[in-house]
Amino acid sequence: MINYIWAFMFIVGLGYAAWNGKMEAVNRAIFKAAEEGVTLSLGLIFILIFWLGVMKIAEASGLLSAVSKLFKPLLKRLFPDIPEDHPAMGYIVTNTVSNMFGLGNAATPMGIKAMEALKRLNRNRPTASRSMVTLLALNTSGFTLIPTTVIAVRMKYGAAEPTDIVVPTLLATAVGTLSAVLIDRYFYYRRQKKGRDD
Repeated sequence: MINYIWAFMFIVGLGYAAWNGKMEAVNRAIFKAAEEGVTLSLGLIFILIFWLGVMKIAEASGLLSAVSKLFKPLLKRLFPDIPEDHPAMGYIVTNTVSNMFGLGNAATPMGIKAMEALKRLNRNRPTASRSMVTLLALNTSGFTLIPTTVIAVRMKYGAAEPTDIVVPTLLATAVGTLSAVLIDRYFYYRRQKKGRDD
């Protein structure tokens, strides 16, 4: 559906530009944006490689394992229907820690693996389980300690203080994550209560 919306917006924009004789300006904007996109992507690759390297060092040194153990009790409370040693919990912990360090690209594969494991736990039913909904809520809110990608973009575009986004990001994502968890729990317990009343 999103593809159709983007295609519709693109066609309407081109049609409007052609109607008003602005196609030359549109062409310039397209080529300039494409050039900036490639340059920005190359700049982000180096930042992501650096942080992925840091994550690998943290994993090899046992730091990632220690951080995972720190968050595992909290995540276990958020995902009570996942068995203790199930692979899904490991994927969720790694996904959460990666998101905390602003490594969305590194977190995404772990999130997908976690969803696949949760779907198997849910016996491949067509409806989402409680844990699947909770994982989606956590990923959407994305609690972040260090917004690595945003810092990289700000550095690329010459921000005077690229890291001054850290505190606002921390506060915004903390409020977002807390809200997501509370809303998730509210609707879960509401469904449970409704099921008991029926």
